[in-house]
Parts: sequence; structure tokens; C-alpha cells
Amino acid sequence: MLQATDVAFGYERSAPVLDGVSMGVPAGGFVGILGPNGSGKTTLLRVLAGSLAPSRGRVTLDGEDVGRISRQALARRMAVVPQETRLAFDYTVLEVVLMGRYPHLRAFEIEGPADFAIAREALAATGTLALQDRAFETLSGGEKQRVIIAAALAQIHTQTTAGTPVQTAGTAVQHPVLLLDEPTAALDLAYQLELAALLRDLQARIPMAIVVSTHDLNFAAGLCSSLVLLRGGKVLASGPTGDVLTPAAIRGLYGVEAAVERHQSGRLVIVPLSRSPEARR
Repeated sequence: MLQATDVAFGYERSAPVLDGVSMGVPAGGFVGILGPNGSGKTTLLRVLAGSLAPSRGRVTLDGEDVGRISRQALARRMAVVPQETRLAFDYTVLEVVLMGRYPHLRAFEIEGPADFAIAREALAATGTLALQDRAFETLSGGEKQRVIIAAALAQIHTQTTAGTPVQTAGTAVQHPVLLLDEPTAALDLAYQLELAALLRDLQARIPMAIVVSTHDLNFAAGLCSSLVLLRGGKVLASGPTGDVLTPAAIRGLYGVEAAVERHQSGRLVIVPLSRSPEARR
């Protein structure tokens, strides 16, 4: 559904940030982009979202180049949850989530009853409906993250009340895409667990693809069906999580010796042990 092919990107007067990156996100897939700081994860998410144009290669959504899709139409299909959200004014939680409805409004149109219903539905889905009248800036880090995810859900809302993606005559089913950039970076362990449970539950109930960039190995191992390992702007490895997340791959990605074990719950557990000898040189 979402496909990057031989993508390269570099900021002005800097070395390439991405170099020959190829990856695919199937409909209903949960893909993790793993890599150390500075590996190009955030830039790759922005290229996938169409906010940055690659200098080489292409990104397609259902076979169409994202650069040729109007910004409004693309925003109805894909939403990005950034690492941090700062607001210029003291908006309420409901107002923040209603911002996600802007791609669905015509020029000078204001939100109507249907938009408010969708916003409250998104708040309910993320367990934050009771916070709708609170000022966004008064929330905890975990609560803010849930509200921003609710805004993203309101943005890409294309489901019927039965939870089935909208399909018009003669067209393919269009699944939305949710892109999250380092969603656990500022969260404590309890909120990380809550966020993982939320994303797992959302995808079980709403047909959509999820892409998450992170350096948290255990977070990715517990959620993602496939991984892309990114180092220095290049793909080190990609494929099903159980095949890709190996001690050798972690050594190559982070310069760390780690044990990869299968917990009795069935999940992979990664235990960092030490810096690899090569990394100390």
C-alpha cells in the first residue's frame, strides 16, 4: 500500500540523510523503523508522509506517487504523530482533536455536528473523552500523546459506523496510515505500556496501517509485525520482526551485544549486555 523505492534525501549543504532506502507498508501492517539517533528515522517518516520530497526514488500510496496527490487528499489518508507537540494558544483537548478535521473542510467552512461526533469518537477510542474540556497544556505527557493520536484518528477517519473502510464503486478499499515518530521518547514505563496497548487495540478495531519510528527495541518487538533497521541513512536489514531482530543485527545497528529471547508470553525480549568490542574502537 505505502511503498518507498530507492529513496534518497539530503538537507541543503549536508551529507545525504537517506541513501537508497526501500521499504513497504502493507494494508493493515504494523512496521517499525529502528535505528540510533541520527540514523534518518524522522526524515524517513517525513518522506513517507509526503512532507519532504526525495531527491531520488519515489514514495507511492496505492501505486500513486505521493508528490502528485493533493495535500488535502493525502492528509485524509495519512496522519503523523510527532515526537512533541507545542501549541501557540491555550486550546482545549476537544479543540486540538477537531484540528484533525481540517482536511475534510472546504474553504471557510467550520466544523459541523458530524466533525464533533468524529472528534469525540476519536477521544473515546484513545480513552481521553473525559478530558475534552481540559486545557491541553495541563495534561500529563501520556495524556497529551493520547490526545494527539486522537487528533490523528479524527484526521484519517474514513470508516463507517460498522468499522469498515469506505469503498466507492469501482475503487479499491483505502486504508488509512498512522505514522508515529518516537512515541515513547518522553514517557515513563507505565505510559509506554499504555501506549503499546492503545496502538494494539486501535489496529485491532480500525483497519489501518501503522508505522512507528523508535530506538526502543522491546517496544518495537512487542508491537511490530515487521521492521526496517536504519543506520547512517541506509537499510541494514528489513523483514518480519522475528527474523530481523537478532543479536548480530542489534550489534550492527547499535554496536551493542544483546541477548534476544522468547518470553513465555510469546514476545521477543531484548536484553542489552555490553558495548561490542568493535564499537569501542
